[in-house]
Amino acid sequence: MKQIIIRLAILTSILTLVSCGNKGSNAASKVIKDNVLQAEKRDQEINAGAPEITFDKVEYDFGKVDEGFKVETSFSVTNSGKSNLVITDAKASCGCTVPTWPKDPIKPGETAEVQVKFDTSGKPNKQSKTVTLHTNTVKGQEILKVSGFVTPKKKS
Repeated sequence: MKQIIIRLAILTSILTLVSCGNKGSNAASKVIKDNVLQAEKRDQEINAGAPEITFDKVEYDFGKVDEGFKVETSFSVTNSGKSNLVITDAKASCGCTVPTWPKDPIKPGETAEVQVKFDTSGKPNKQSKTVTLHTNTVKGQEILKVSGFVTPKKKS
């Protein structure tokens, strides 16, 4: 039994050494040239300076509204950095909140709008919803907030 275990250990070691020695393949042959070019372009943008995002406000208090009312607001987004700002996605904390964001890059110094619509139907009392923007800034994401009080519908 001991000999079988020793032989299996030796066989496993030999197979491991042989399989790791793939002759004829090197890392340079596996590099995709397009990926290298994209990385160089990205590195040039990074060296120019990362985009920075500033807002006119990061929170909007809609006050007191009746249930069923649709609240709308916009947040001004300015690229205060040195390279193009890209908002890749915007996720709301609830299906009742719908963000609309600029799909094109925002050039340094330019401003764009992020629209947020909140449907108060079925959402009585104190409400606080967030929209998370996924960006190419150093932070990677920014959070906008919409809050207020929804007066419940009167029951019949």
